[in-house]
Amino acid sequence: MAEKTFKVIDPAGLHARPATVLVQAASKFNSDIQLEYNGKAVNLKSIMGVMSLGVREGADIKIIANGSDEDAALASLAETLSTNNLAK
Repeated sequence: MAEKTFKVIDPAGLHARPATVLVQAASKFNSDIQLEYNGKAVNLKSIMGVMSLGVREGADIKIIANGSDEDAALASLAETLSTNNLAK
């Protein structure tokens, strides 16, 4: 299991566009990938799950990957968050 915590820096939080970007990035991997926020965890491959969390700017989120390509998945998602100025 691999996990990493990020701080959301997008002024709108993880609304529709950023959520879609993350879901698309996560869906490329075989590992089970969860997004944890405020004591709740959802499947990061589910747009509805991510949107249901209501993640706002300044929030601390944790991404947890578990599976054969967990390290690659976490590295790719970290890069996606950084490149799109969503979180650091």
